[in-house]
Amino acid sequence: MYCYQDRIRAVELYIKLGKRVRPTIRQLGDPTENSLKGWYNAYLLKLNLSAGYAGREPKFSQAQKAAAIRIHVHGCGQAAHGAALDGP
Repeated sequence: MYCYQDRIRAVELYIKLGKRVRPTIRQLGDPTENSLKGWYNAYLLKLNLSAGYAGREPKFSQAQKAAAIRIHVHGCGQAAHGAALDGP
């Protein structure tokens, strides 16, 4: 993960070098091409970057997590796992 200062420095260098990805990454030594382009696109929307990461929606609900823990603790068989978690 990159801090705000690293990301803004990368975007500013990217702009300064004429939005050329490879020279920017070569000079910084990092980040990936996709990260750099994503930061630049986020920068264009607000003319700034967010201080942190927005994150993403959790893959599993709290109820599903609790059911998985309950199944693991009680040691049910493999076939019971799918039925208890509402999945295959």
